[in-house]
Amino acid sequence: MSEPRWLTPHQADVWAKYRRLRRELQRAQDQQLQQDSGLSAADYALLAPLSESVDGVLRARDLGAEVGWERSRLSHQISRMEKRGLVTREACADDARGSMVRLTEKGREAIDAAAPKHAEYVRKLVFDPLTADEAHLFGDLMDRILDAVERNAR
Repeated sequence: MSEPRWLTPHQADVWAKYRRLRRELQRAQDQQLQQDSGLSAADYALLAPLSESVDGVLRARDLGAEVGWERSRLSHQISRMEKRGLVTREACADDARGSMVRLTEKGREAIDAAAPKHAEYVRKLVFDPLTADEAHLFGDLMDRILDAVERNAR
């Protein structure tokens, strides 16, 4: 058996910073959305792709794949959002076992009101601290890391 490839001290420091950034960025996003719009990050995660889809409708499994959620988490979140009138669930014409998720007028109003402030906050936290060249480099680096993650997914 070969010796483990431990992280160098610098790599360990970068990894710790990434983990902290991920946690703090998520916390900040959750707080901003709740304060500015009354939406949770989970609400926003589903409303955004629905608002960008044709007629505000997506198949539930496609919506789940878009946000990277398991079926049970997606189902529970959709149920919560249905109770608040943000989305409706409909039968899928192509597959009796599947369902479609439709953005309601109230859901459209909620995402339309939340999106500008959320975009401004993302810009303030992520892009304003970087130069245009750094933002492009950051995107390129994320592409390379995502590619490695997808190639090595178990």
